[in-house]
Amino acid sequence: MIQQPSTLSYADLEIGLHRRANARYSVEMSFSQPDSDTDIRLHRNEPVLFSIDLNQLARLQGDPAEYGRVLGASLFTEAVTTVYTQALSVVQSREMGLRVRLLIGPSAPELHSLRWETLREPQNGNLLLTNEGTVLSRYLSSQDWRPVRLRSREQLRALVVVANPADLADYQPGGQTLAPFDTQKELARTSFEDISVQVLTEQGTVTLNTIAAHLRDGYDILYLAAHGALVNNEPYLWMENEAGLAAVIPASELVTRIRELRQPPRLIVLASCQSAGTGNDYGPSRNEALLALGPQLAGAGVPAVVAMQGNIAVKTVDQFLPAFFAELQRDGQIDRAMAAARGAIRTENDWWMPVLFMRLKSGRLWYVPGFGGDSNDFEKWPALVRNIQRGNATPIIGPHLNTHALTPLADIARQWADDYHFPLAPYQREDLAQVAQFLSVSQDFQFPREELLEKLRTDLITRYEHLLTNGLDEAAMLHELMEAVNSYNRSHNPNDPYKILAELPIPIYITADFSTALSEALRAAGKDPQIEICRWHADLEQLPSIYTDDPRYQPSVEQPLIYHLFGVIDELIRW
Repeated sequence: MIQQPSTLSYADLEIGLHRRANARYSVEMSFSQPDSDTDIRLHRNEPVLFSIDLNQLARLQGDPAEYGRVLGASLFTEAVTTVYTQALSVVQSREMGLRVRLLIGPSAPELHSLRWETLREPQNGNLLLTNEGTVLSRYLSSQDWRPVRLRSREQLRALVVVANPADLADYQPGGQTLAPFDTQKELARTSFEDISVQVLTEQGTVTLNTIAAHLRDGYDILYLAAHGALVNNEPYLWMENEAGLAAVIPASELVTRIRELRQPPRLIVLASCQSAGTGNDYGPSRNEALLALGPQLAGAGVPAVVAMQGNIAVKTVDQFLPAFFAELQRDGQIDRAMAAARGAIRTENDWWMPVLFMRLKSGRLWYVPGFGGDSNDFEKWPALVRNIQRGNATPIIGPHLNTHALTPLADIARQWADDYHFPLAPYQREDLAQVAQFLSVSQDFQFPREELLEKLRTDLITRYEHLLTNGLDEAAMLHELMEAVNSYNRSHNPNDPYKILAELPIPIYITADFSTALSEALRAAGKDPQIEICRWHADLEQLPSIYTDDPRYQPSVEQPLIYHLFGVIDELIRW
């Protein structure tokens, strides 16, 4: 398992660029700190103006170092340099990082084609964006209003797609013959730990319809290895048809399929040439890079897109992608992983080509559980540990501890609200009780209960398909699947939370989790747990109770009591 480094907090510096008259541009800047609820708008009485010699930059395409110096000298006017230096001083004094968000306004689309990743610092000319202390992402506005909610790392799923049409050699976009991808190399590049991965590489299966069908099942990461090129200002992808031959499609078709998803992937990585533009277009009336696939996906609502700006060398990709995915799995910080991976390829001429488009405020792919805020450590560990050792503690377990196995109820509520046209306020669409009450009226009384059980069952089958052996198949009952999944998690994860809880000398557990994971873990630890539920309804009074069978029962470490506040799945099945 990859160890997570200590989390670095980032302050945000947003740099907005807009076109003005006379081929000049204005800069708008704002600065915010992670522990502040306000941001600082760095406006002046007069707009901060600068100009860029696009022709000079075009002549410097073969010299990334000089290109970065000229671009930096253009952007970092005296006023911009002052603000940037102040921001750096603040974050360094507080041992934070600086996240630079480059926002290019719709009035200046030609600026998207510039190689912003080559920027050099104004004071010393050092590379600005190859260290983890200063990270960059390009920000694109989107008309997609769907909220982006982070999930735990254990819930994440990745889809790896490699398009290798059998007749690739028949195509020569730009005069270059397309070479097939090395499938094994692509899979090695995308090595994930603790993240479920589905691979789609067999010829004839990498069609647009097949990819869309997989994505509808819900994937957080999409890795797409496919040849691409900009033809007449339109990005095209070399995908496959059902016969395994090339299907050359406009990238807009893939974008449309992504936009139509209920929930698009949180991160898409495009391992194809020119997926973020050619990097060679500087005409003020053209926006070739905006037409490329990466920006289109960002505009369609994908929170983070990694794309390639130009014809990146295979050698560079071979170094960049493994470094990026390895760093990403440390803490889920996408822009930090980009900076670290870019530093790993700094000696290559095309090190600047990987580009990140991102709308995530935190820059994270998943949330990190813990106590309180990002900066304050939990101070009562000694007392807590002592009380646990003496059995003087009662764990109160939240409803999300088992989200690595069971689909969160809020996600189910949102899906039901969409599927059955829930008519109430948007903030109620994540309240399963509210949505279930609506379904009990619009459908019938038993419908929400039966639908919930079937949803949990099918999601477990999808997420843990590799467990459908040893007598388990797709017809297995929910409790059978849950037992297999819980046993698998305990045996494969030394930090399984239920395994840890079961090994503690605790006589009473209070839980809002309706799964049986805790009772199974206690039995696996050689204990005899007794189950009680909150009897909030008269119909629940008929359920058996340990206090009826044995009125003298006292909870103990060997025979602990589990008190389910919101019921338990076994009773939901029988009730």
